[in-house]
Amino acid sequence: MKTGKMTLSALLVAIGTAAGHIIYIPVGIAKCYPVQHTINVLSAVILGPWYGVANAFAISLLRNITGTGTPLAFPGSMIGAFLAGMLFIRYRKRIAAVLGEVFGTGIIGALVAYPVAKFFLGREVAVFFFVIPFLVSTLGGSVLGYLVLRIMDSSGLLNKMETKFD
Repeated sequence: MKTGKMTLSALLVAIGTAAGHIIYIPVGIAKCYPVQHTINVLSAVILGPWYGVANAFAISLLRNITGTGTPLAFPGSMIGAFLAGMLFIRYRKRIAAVLGEVFGTGIIGALVAYPVAKFFLGREVAVFFFVIPFLVSTLGGSVLGYLVLRIMDSSGLLNKMETKFD
């Protein structure tokens, strides 16, 4: 049901944007948002990779508009959401979504953030500068997302959602 997916997507974007005002870890010119990674894992498993990428883009955009984010939010969150969704589709295991989010954001997204910092923000940083902070943020948020999925699964909510959205 497309309306249900869009409604859940809007709710996740609202939570991700609001949480960005409260929960973040400042690291130099970057701000790490663990809730973003929780939402990426939830989106990957419940909604799929394209909704995950759209949610990550919308949250990053809204955080930038409201002044709580930087352009560095785009590559990490979107790549992580995409890889989480694709690995979940491929392996049908929640841990695959977590690993996709961690690798997509913590490694690939962190490396893509380098040219964003250099060319868009005018900051000279080392190529691997963002790897550690992005990994810390995505590990915490992804584990939280996995735990939320387990709670949803044990309550039967996850099965209801998967049945409704398929």
